[in-house]
Amino acid sequence: MRSFRPTRRTFLKTGTAAAALIGLGPALLRGAAAQEADLAPYRSAKIDWQQASGETITVAVIPASYFENLITLAPQFKTLTGIDVRFEKIPPAQIRQKCVIDLTSKTGTYATHAADPMYYSLYAANKWVEPLDNYLKDKSLTDDAWFKFDDIIPAWRSADSINGKLYGVPYDGEVTIQVYRKDLYDAKGLKPADTLEAYVSNAAALNNPNDRIWGCALRGVAGAGQNMYIYPSIFREFGGSWMKDGKLTVNGPEAEAALAWYVDVMRKYAPAAAANWNWPDIADAFSQGTVANYIDAHSSASVINNPEKSKVIGKVAYARWPRGPSGKRVTSIWNWSFPINAALSDKKKKATWLFIQWAASAETQARTAHRFAGPTKRSGVNRTSIWKDPEYVKLMNGFGDNFVEATMQALEHDTDVDWRPRVPQWPAIGDTMATAIQSALSGQATVKAALDDAQRRIEPMMRG
Repeated sequence: MRSFRPTRRTFLKTGTAAAALIGLGPALLRGAAAQEADLAPYRSAKIDWQQASGETITVAVIPASYFENLITLAPQFKTLTGIDVRFEKIPPAQIRQKCVIDLTSKTGTYATHAADPMYYSLYAANKWVEPLDNYLKDKSLTDDAWFKFDDIIPAWRSADSINGKLYGVPYDGEVTIQVYRKDLYDAKGLKPADTLEAYVSNAAALNNPNDRIWGCALRGVAGAGQNMYIYPSIFREFGGSWMKDGKLTVNGPEAEAALAWYVDVMRKYAPAAAANWNWPDIADAFSQGTVANYIDAHSSASVINNPEKSKVIGKVAYARWPRGPSGKRVTSIWNWSFPINAALSDKKKKATWLFIQWAASAETQARTAHRFAGPTKRSGVNRTSIWKDPEYVKLMNGFGDNFVEATMQALEHDTDVDWRPRVPQWPAIGDTMATAIQSALSGQATVKAALDDAQRRIEPMMRG
């Protein structure tokens, strides 16, 4: 047997390879140490994160930055749990319908999805998703002292509950607030409106179409999540109640007064095109300096502060919804939340709960927000504690004066879980109301005729 005698060439080759491996050693160790440090906050939870290892789940989300940030962190979840997560991005206009089809067919394609809280009445009535209270109480699945579920914003938790049972865990949410040009207000000696009457007065004072400045703008385009996202707050502030003597009622004196106010302010002080505008259109117009005030989701602040497009950075301030004649302020309490598909196997349900717990945890919320390495920072975190974190507050107040205070006061004081009618028939009701509102805004129907027609259309839905 011939012995191996290294030549100079083989010596150099093997020596170089060895040196390279030796050089990589500390880097590999540093990488492992960094990974362990990343996971340490999660491993402090007194649960077995690996109990559903080997499972694969599919999560449907919308293509938005707050979910993109979460997707970026998903490899950490895989290392922590051994669970593969596949994300499917579905536009907002399609995700509700696509997930309802999956739930009704019981195929279990989506283990969880970004759910609209207005759909939980439908989901619960059909037992399509799991009640989550048992998952929260199961000490093998949830370390309550670590997860701190009560730290999640109460209004959003209420929105994701039906008859006292939790069906979804909030991941990202919003409220509606006033957004206004403080420089224009200061020049006229105006203050942000405290009442709907003052809101009209401010809009009139600032309205100057000849100089391409309109006093205000609200969403006008038809949609259960568009004009029917704004009108319900006005309706409730005028003293309206969706249920009268056990019957869903959308017409009557309060409804007429609320819709008349909406139509009047839009026709007199908003750009004519606003009757067909969604929130991005309003935010774009505001950022270009053509709208003095709007009421919409607090998260639109990131659009109007985009340094590449906005002309109003440093000129923006925020306030709560103006009070209505009832004396109430009523904001939205909307959020994207994660339920558990009831069609899954028990092990997949556990895997899905571990994903939800991870995504909704204070640690992941911070890592996808002010501690996220990328350029986009979330303004819809689900944790009260983070909204009080000085680092997060400083970042958020960069959007303009009073941003954090207005948002938190709205969340804590101006929420109404019955802001929109929470019934299983909501999808059809929301669309019907949206069409009625737009017909009034566009002048195709009188306020009374639009609402009476909506009532006639809705009554058979509630009997079905």
